[in-house]
Amino acid sequence: MGAASSVSQAKTAAFDEMRAEEGVRAAYAEIDRWLRATPREQLDSKRHEAELLFRRIGITFAVYGEGGDPERLIPFDIIPRIIARTEWDRMATGLRQRVRALNAFLGDVYGKQEILRAGRVPTALVLENEGYRAEMVGVAPPGGVYTHVAGIDMVRTGPDEFYVLEDNCRTPSGVSYMLENREAMLRLFPRLCARHRIAPVGRYPEELLETLKAVAPPRAGADPCVVVLTPGPYNSAYYEHCFLADEMGIEVVEGADLGVENDVVFMRTTAGPKRVDVIYRRIDDEFLDPTVFRADSMVGVPGLMAAYRAGNVALANAPGAGIADDKAIYPYVPEMVRFYLGEEPLLANVPTFLCEREEDRKYVLGNLDKLVVKLAKGSGGYGMMIGPHATWDLREEFRTRILAKPGDYIAQPTLALSTCPTVVDQGIAPRHVDLRPFILSGGKEIRIVPGGLTRVAIREGSLVVNSSQGGGTKDTWILEDEGPGEEPQPAQSQSQTAAG
Repeated sequence: MGAASSVSQAKTAAFDEMRAEEGVRAAYAEIDRWLRATPREQLDSKRHEAELLFRRIGITFAVYGEGGDPERLIPFDIIPRIIARTEWDRMATGLRQRVRALNAFLGDVYGKQEILRAGRVPTALVLENEGYRAEMVGVAPPGGVYTHVAGIDMVRTGPDEFYVLEDNCRTPSGVSYMLENREAMLRLFPRLCARHRIAPVGRYPEELLETLKAVAPPRAGADPCVVVLTPGPYNSAYYEHCFLADEMGIEVVEGADLGVENDVVFMRTTAGPKRVDVIYRRIDDEFLDPTVFRADSMVGVPGLMAAYRAGNVALANAPGAGIADDKAIYPYVPEMVRFYLGEEPLLANVPTFLCEREEDRKYVLGNLDKLVVKLAKGSGGYGMMIGPHATWDLREEFRTRILAKPGDYIAQPTLALSTCPTVVDQGIAPRHVDLRPFILSGGKEIRIVPGGLTRVAIREGSLVVNSSQGGGTKDTWILEDEGPGEEPQPAQSQSQTAAG
């Protein structure tokens, strides 16, 4: 049966995370008092100060191919997004469950393929998918972990209604903004931060490094050599690559800095070659190794896959992990939870229509004005149509695309993403948000820092939060019910005012 039967209509009224009919929600009470007591001129001044801070540090997002200056600041909103600890704990438990199932799925489809033989996931959908890497069949990564760093995009539609919008199992980005947003809030509003018990996020680099070390080859011993592999400064997330390497105290390298000899990876240093045990790679699969994938890759490392297959180096995330976050695979994740874990999913999916299914396609084509249509392989908000906001011409264009290549498209209801108060040019107004928590898997242990990257659609009425489409970010505060609050605060600068 197609997904059409499970959906009636999209929600229309957005859930306001700060205000209820009876007044301001408890978690936002102090924020409400702060906003009422702070003149608009001070908020504008702090917005400007935040922009200068981010520009001075060099936190930019590169968008190439659009002309002009490709280096942009992601807009940062100074009003934090607040989530109660009880809500977060329920979400975190569900995230751990989901990532365990995704890793089990990856181990299975590159191994015995039991879920395919059982008919719980269509075989062709996996084996004929461009995200499936036949080169990984029979390769068992350390600890059975394929996606060591997962970014699971969450949306909220009500007081107790959280949905998984998307799984990111390849090279999820954005964690540097989560960390820098917190630092910015501590610098700009130290007193406001001190008046809340905010769960810390500053341990993320340390926990990431521990996760990476946990999957090192046995010969590496207690102090494995870990590096971050970047495609270079022209990558949109290059700042993050360098930032994380610096925070972890390890080297950031490009393909030319590494070499392979006798199935062992070495890093070129001024003191001579140094053996590398773990590579946190931020390069897409097809560019990793020109002897195995794209022969024209100039950013990869020849022989890297041979060293990986020999068990002499660990790659995080594993090649081929992308099959688990394909949008056409996404509808089957709840079934993975049941199949591998014998549990009911704790986090719900957004109902999804696969246009390659005749029943689903018929429903989608008849309801283009109500649905969000996405490319199954798309990302960054590209190749997407939001039906209620689209012109007739655009809907007809997507109708033609779907009929021509139905397997390339999925569709989902137009959920009314929750809103948070946001400082915009006209004042303070509600804007739609999502949340990307980062889940670290290093064998037996799954780590999640309490929080994540909140992305906000700055344009009024927009549901597109992606940075490449003009979205911004917020600091995400998980409020502790008891115990110690935030990590130590930076020294107060002379520019800090009563607004903090």
